[in-house]
Amino acid sequence: MYFVGIDIGSRGAKGAIIESDNGNVKLATSFIGDTGPDSIGTANMVFDNMAKKLGIELKDVAYVIATGYGRVLVPFANGNVSEISCHAKGANYYFPSVRTILDMGGQDCKAINVDENGVVTKFIMNDKCAGGTGRFLEVIGDVLQIPLQEIGPTALKSTQSLPFNTICAVFAKSEAMALAKKGTPKPDILAGLHDAIATRCHNLLKRVSIENDFTITGGISKNTGMVSKLKEKIGLDPVLAPDPQICGALGAAVFAWERYKKKQAKETA
Repeated sequence: MYFVGIDIGSRGAKGAIIESDNGNVKLATSFIGDTGPDSIGTANMVFDNMAKKLGIELKDVAYVIATGYGRVLVPFANGNVSEISCHAKGANYYFPSVRTILDMGGQDCKAINVDENGVVTKFIMNDKCAGGTGRFLEVIGDVLQIPLQEIGPTALKSTQSLPFNTICAVFAKSEAMALAKKGTPKPDILAGLHDAIATRCHNLLKRVSIENDFTITGGISKNTGMVSKLKEKIGLDPVLAPDPQICGALGAAVFAWERYKKKQAKETA
């Protein structure tokens, strides 16, 4: 029996399908793509890609939960759950002992505390500034003409981390451009930006409880330079899922499984 999670985020669209067997669940497949201008079309595209891998159709799926910014636009969903709860549930799937989560997404960052069941007990979001998000790093990558996937490894080549006066996306972009024009090495510019973002995230985490079992979810968690800086600032070595970017979609799939079980229990009571 299959259960689907669809995460339509601000920058990326993710999906996960879990399979239930004798009361246990396992991740069957997942998918990551771009969120296009048509959220309904994007949701269909995400599911179609996963279904093709498994050789199934929508009629073979027991329950679907949507999450992310476009969650209310997924036409085949049975319900929707906030991305905060889904990232918590997805992280708990991989690491039941984790109690602190930093979700670094395309438009915002969230510090989350969870209990042993992956239920959110406390969370804090950053303000509306784009600084420290995936979109922010995309902009800086464009300025420095470095592909997004190479930003982290490039930052790790730095010999000195330059201090940035602001993490505001607009002013940091101008500052990065000015440094680049002066011939400042790109790794040093990126290391300085990563340091500023890590400091901001650490301050966010300090507003919740930072526990020893700590993980990072979202697309930026794939940035090795960022993970390194966060480890340095926080003083903890985060545990990372095989693909932290799908944690929201995976959590949505787990919610789908849980809701289906409750529905079945009510019908047989």
